[in-house]
Amino acid sequence: MPDDEASAKREQLEPSRDHQDEGPLTTASGTPVDDTDNSLRVSERGPTLLEDFHFREKVTHFDHERIPERVVHARGAGAYGRFRPYESLTEYTKADFLQDPARETPVFVRFSTVAGSRGSADTVRDVRGFATKFYTREGNYDLVGNNFPVFFIQDAVKFPDFVHAVKPEPHHEMPQAASAHDTFWDFCSLQPESMHTVMWLMSDRAIPRSYRMMQGFGVHTFRLVNAAGRGTFVKFHWRPTLGAHSLVWEEAQAIAGKDPDFNRRDLWESIEQGDFPEYELCLQLVPEEDEFRFDFDLLDATKLIPEETVPLLPVGRMILDRNPDNFFAETEQVAFHTAHVVPGIDFTNDPLLQGRNFSYLDTQLIRLGGPNFQQIPVNRPVSTVTTTQRDGYGQQRIDVGRTSYTPNSLSGGCPALAAPDAGAYAHHQERVDGATIKKRSDSFADHHGQATLFWNSMADWEKDHIVAAYRFELGKVTFAEVRERTVDQLNHIDHTLATRVAEGIGVPPPKEPAVANHGRTSPALSLANSPTGSIATRRVAILAADGVDAAHVEALRDALAGGGAIPEVLAARDGEVRSAEGPSGTEPVTVDRAMSTMASVLYDAVCVPGGVESVRALGDDGSARHYVAEAFKHGKPIAALGEGVELLRALALPGVRLATEGAGEGEDGDGGPGDGVVDERGVVTGAEGVDVSTVITAFADAIACHRHWDRDTDRTAA
Repeated sequence: MPDDEASAKREQLEPSRDHQDEGPLTTASGTPVDDTDNSLRVSERGPTLLEDFHFREKVTHFDHERIPERVVHARGAGAYGRFRPYESLTEYTKADFLQDPARETPVFVRFSTVAGSRGSADTVRDVRGFATKFYTREGNYDLVGNNFPVFFIQDAVKFPDFVHAVKPEPHHEMPQAASAHDTFWDFCSLQPESMHTVMWLMSDRAIPRSYRMMQGFGVHTFRLVNAAGRGTFVKFHWRPTLGAHSLVWEEAQAIAGKDPDFNRRDLWESIEQGDFPEYELCLQLVPEEDEFRFDFDLLDATKLIPEETVPLLPVGRMILDRNPDNFFAETEQVAFHTAHVVPGIDFTNDPLLQGRNFSYLDTQLIRLGGPNFQQIPVNRPVSTVTTTQRDGYGQQRIDVGRTSYTPNSLSGGCPALAAPDAGAYAHHQERVDGATIKKRSDSFADHHGQATLFWNSMADWEKDHIVAAYRFELGKVTFAEVRERTVDQLNHIDHTLATRVAEGIGVPPPKEPAVANHGRTSPALSLANSPTGSIATRRVAILAADGVDAAHVEALRDALAGGGAIPEVLAARDGEVRSAEGPSGTEPVTVDRAMSTMASVLYDAVCVPGGVESVRALGDDGSARHYVAEAFKHGKPIAALGEGVELLRALALPGVRLATEGAGEGEDGDGGPGDGVVDERGVVTGAEGVDVSTVITAFADAIACHRHWDRDTDRTAA
């Protein structure tokens, strides 16, 4: 082929690089589109219509963009377990698995990040998936949720846009698993409905301590239906027995380097050790006649129902007690679908939910190779499957007989249709009238009120973390106009928030509030009010060197392990360290891990036992000093016994009183934990010669509080 012909052929095959700027937005077939924010529906609040060809094309193309990895939620961890209701919920639903407290339903749960690829880190700032597959006697029910109760968009037609914006930018495929870049903030600053969920994303909720300490939410308003056909609106909540706790941002970033599998490793090891994760299923129930009694729309997935308005009703408990045998076969191939429901659970006209019902099935078809993905063992129902569907990719059933259609006479009419009173699924009936339009209801229009509610509900330290998160994220944005637009959106949430963020990112702060702060709060939204009181599964680093007081180490190990914590002795080298001469003898102390292979960010607390020689060696070890200083900066409990107090004294932790030899009650007689023991903002110290058990008890109490945010950490280098 001559060179000029080859050049012409290449030009024909290679579209213009700036083709997106040419002409109006169109479908793939070239039809101009005038609305890509709203899907076609019956009236403003009615069901989404599949005749919306633009929506179907847009979502279908999006669902097929990545193979074989999930488009979102690619990085995950899973576990098997069991669910049991507390009592029958027959008043609200006919769902069989919610009827009998004596019957356990097997489950599979997959936790995940959203934006990152399979190879990304666990501790990135991101939404977390919390999807539960119930293997019920009536078929599989998938409760597909997140660890936020709200989402970024109101209509599923915007989902491809949102994910495209948060994913690595297409020209250089960066950054991985992060929202701190131009396209994400460009989208959000132009999409006010995302502001509420972005507040959650900037909070510590986006960096959970573990999957075992993470809440889950169904996000959407669903509908329960009882045997009489009466419907009740419902929001699903999972509450972890250990409470909801999080990391801090600097800690999360360090963990991503030290152990990128931090959350999935924690889940796996907890189950292997018998520390089974537990969650309580709770419901928010709203009678159908109360649908319009709120100042927001129940069908709006960017809104939540404050728990003070509709309290949570605990209805059952889930325990995860078995790890998968093969990650790919089970965790990777498990397929969730919002439309996998059972009789007694139904949908609402939430436009985001209706779109997900289409999208999830379409995604599994491409990701798992065809329509038979439900025959994969992890997806297979425990109930009998009788269908006339045949063949296709991945077919594992060997169907016999000559009929694969209904009705038939050659197979005696089998399989026969289920009778309505014999367990057949029946959709909840409601009358829908209206014109087919692309328009959102005005009841979806308040995009900032609940974001303000979230901000108002935070403790001071949570607000500080949110401001720092916005500054970090927007500090990565290169376009000044995007930063300015975001600050303007924040000023519609709270003037102080907008001003503090603006001052940190080089944007002129707004002169006055865009709207007045409504002043409402919801205490349940704050992690400061999460249940505490247990040290179960908390990991504690005990720092040691040659000459350590073995009695201190033994007492710490016994007491902490007895309370369910996981104490580990760390030293400069693996193996053993020599114990100090004294009543405890000279038996060596076993070292669990070398300090260099771990980090303080991988532990929930740090302790320095006594022993003059050991403390002197730790004081000369920069790694050991860093362990203590970093734990202090991150608000973690710290303890020192006997001579170990001198290591803390050398670090000069700001604003912290330490026990001194011979001190009386609470050192200064101010009613501390006991003689010679001081607990100062979670830093517990016991003078030499005090009752070690008293120090350890105070330390355990400090660990049970999780974090201590009242410290002066700005002057601490770590």
